[in-house]
Amino acid sequence: MQKDTTEIVKELQLSPDFQSFYQENKEYMVDKSLAQLLEQLLQQTGISKAKAIKNAEMSEIYAYHIFAGSRIPERGKVLALAIGMGLNLEQVQQLLKTAGYSPLYVKRPFDSVVLYGICKKMSVAQINELLYDYGMETLGQSTL
Repeated sequence: MQKDTTEIVKELQLSPDFQSFYQENKEYMVDKSLAQLLEQLLQQTGISKAKAIKNAEMSEIYAYHIFAGSRIPERGKVLALAIGMGLNLEQVQQLLKTAGYSPLYVKRPFDSVVLYGICKKMSVAQINELLYDYGMETLGQSTL
């Protein structure tokens, strides 16, 4: 069973000591680097790096630096890679958290467009077109 962040924070606040809290919740903590998680997700989805990068409409050099762990991408680039890899919503949220970004939140206009695109299995180009139509930054421009 997955715990949500709010539940884990409550447990942290109520815990008499950190050691017991940590032992009970370490399975819910991020323990991989972005590069490690990307590799794991590539294996799970069966897509190649080259195909994921092409689908993400990202510079090959820049993307390979992300996969190698030598570049920390902006949130929009993480989203573009996730969409390019064909990740499901749970995997996208995990990737964002591992990269140090907030998960997609439906009440944010930008995030709601991206969530819609992910749920409808839209491409990066299709999501960018929708973002553009609503006057928002595209995934390539976004720092959100």
